[in-house]
Amino acid sequence: MKRRILIGAALLCLCGMLQGQDRVLRVADLKSTMEEMLAYHVEHKEISPTLMRRAFKIYIEQFDSSKMYLLQEEVEPYLSPTPAALERCIAKYNEGDLSDFIELNMIMQQAIQRVRTWRREIQKELILNSDQPEAPQAESYLAYAKNEEGLKARQHKLLIRCLLEEKRLSQLTSWTIEQRAQIMQLWQRRFQRKEEPYLIFDASRKFLDKEKGQHALCVNTLRALAKSLDAHSAFYSPQEATEMRSSLEKQFDGVGVVLREGIEGVVVADLIKGGPAERSGQILPGDVIVEIEGKSAKGLSYEQVLEEMKAGGKRELQLGLVRKGHEAPLRAFLTREKIVMSDERLQMSSTPCGNGIIGKLVLPSFYEGGHISSAEQDIRDAIKKLKKQGELKGLILDMRENAGGFLSQAVKVAGLFITRGVIVISKYAKGEIKYLREIDGRMYFDGPLVILASKASASAAEIVAQALQDYGVALIVGDQRTYGKGTIQYQTVTDESAKAFYKVTVGRYYTVSGKSTQIDGVKADIIVPTEFAPYNLGERYLEYPLANDQVMPAYIDPLTDVEERNKGWLQRNYLPNLHKPNATWQRMMPFLVQNSTMRLEKDKNFLLFMKGHGSSQGLSIRSFQRPANPAWGQEDLQMIEAVQILKDMIEIKNAVAK
Repeated sequence: MKRRILIGAALLCLCGMLQGQDRVLRVADLKSTMEEMLAYHVEHKEISPTLMRRAFKIYIEQFDSSKMYLLQEEVEPYLSPTPAALERCIAKYNEGDLSDFIELNMIMQQAIQRVRTWRREIQKELILNSDQPEAPQAESYLAYAKNEEGLKARQHKLLIRCLLEEKRLSQLTSWTIEQRAQIMQLWQRRFQRKEEPYLIFDASRKFLDKEKGQHALCVNTLRALAKSLDAHSAFYSPQEATEMRSSLEKQFDGVGVVLREGIEGVVVADLIKGGPAERSGQILPGDVIVEIEGKSAKGLSYEQVLEEMKAGGKRELQLGLVRKGHEAPLRAFLTREKIVMSDERLQMSSTPCGNGIIGKLVLPSFYEGGHISSAEQDIRDAIKKLKKQGELKGLILDMRENAGGFLSQAVKVAGLFITRGVIVISKYAKGEIKYLREIDGRMYFDGPLVILASKASASAAEIVAQALQDYGVALIVGDQRTYGKGTIQYQTVTDESAKAFYKVTVGRYYTVSGKSTQIDGVKADIIVPTEFAPYNLGERYLEYPLANDQVMPAYIDPLTDVEERNKGWLQRNYLPNLHKPNATWQRMMPFLVQNSTMRLEKDKNFLLFMKGHGSSQGLSIRSFQRPANPAWGQEDLQMIEAVQILKDMIEIKNAVAK
């Protein structure tokens, strides 16, 4: 079974071109699936009143997170249930009775019908009114509407924003009734896609379509129950699992087009770099798909276009396209193939430093795609290439936007920079402790190393940063702390034959120092704020995070989890050669911090960046430009300072060597 430990937090949805397997869930499957997840979970082993209360809240939020459908009086019984009501719900759930979730779903169906009536009325008004409406201020509603009048007003503002946003995206210069109607039809389809999974019962609470209805109810309920366990446990539909698999492995089968539904039809929004579509030169962003395999695609919805493109499973695909400036439709002949997302893999560059270079590696995630690609292999190859360019005096590993990935890859990547020793300590539900070690003995780089991190650096990125900080191998530069995800998830997503797709939190991880990154994150050695610094980003801001704790350090590996038959070799060959922590950089920290602080205080560019982050706008680095110096705000300020810090480290190393 191809099931792996997953510690990443982020998912990537790829252009709707990814096909989910046809697996239909039935009500009878729901409890057994949930019991399987509970058996793995680090803390919860049965559905408790706390979990049931959370599940109702999550079920509601899954449907109406923006508070645009439901009234306060409709959700109140589910958001604040009595203890007795929760016990009754649990008893029914244990008997396989989902009537409480069915009743909640019926409330949602009624809300959908109510909103659809309002939408028809509001859309008609907006279509017939030739004047461009004033853009309403974007609002995030903290509470559900108290009455229908307030709820309808929210829908009115929403539809105006939709109308104006699509006009902008479609680059419309005119404003005809037909164009406004097209926009409203487009958004009507988008709303319906969100609403359809909840329109599954008739008035007598019987499934409209027994197979589809059961599947939708089970997926919606399992999502809520799984998420109630903790911040990172989750249940996925087959299509979501396929998308997640491609994200983790950085590869998928397809022709390499990203699609978007617009008023003209389904439009090519972008091309995957290096994919068949880009290489062919036959397709450009902005092309409208009007024909698929010789059949007209005009009037087809986004989903219908995807289904037609996948139909038959053939490797070849013929598309008819309409392009601005061309009178007749164009034709493209493409071949489906395995596409590796190179933009989502390691990026390498270098900058001169004396008679050598400083290497810069940007690692977006800890990916693993069989023998084709992996984070560890790509870093090893990059270090070899950098050494061929000249003397590699220092290295920057940029993980500012790295949200995690495979635990095995985190261990292997950290292992590139130490000889032998513990990288990760894992503690599971019954207190069982396991150690993940680097036993190879080869170091691929042992010079000055800076890890660039931010509040967005999470999970596997935090393992590598904390472990190399523990050993004194690297300095952490960036935001005051990282994201703070220190939990391990077991997942079935990478097993295409799994009966159900989920990830469930099975334990906590710690690095060799015994520290957990859970909640607290990895603390920077030298603070150089990133564009994420002003935001409330991190585990501490999520619902239902697990608490932080510690275990005993393992600089001297206890080997307590090793089978007796293997201990002899490890005691002879591994223990005598453990990587010893080095305090050199910590001793030099006052000098390094002082130098960095002085540079940043004199850097007009960085001061401008900090001033912008102090405003209410929360703009990104590249938003700051001034006529006095058009280049201001364009540079990667944190990378520039990381290079300077690394140069200070190189000078210290050379001085110590003398």
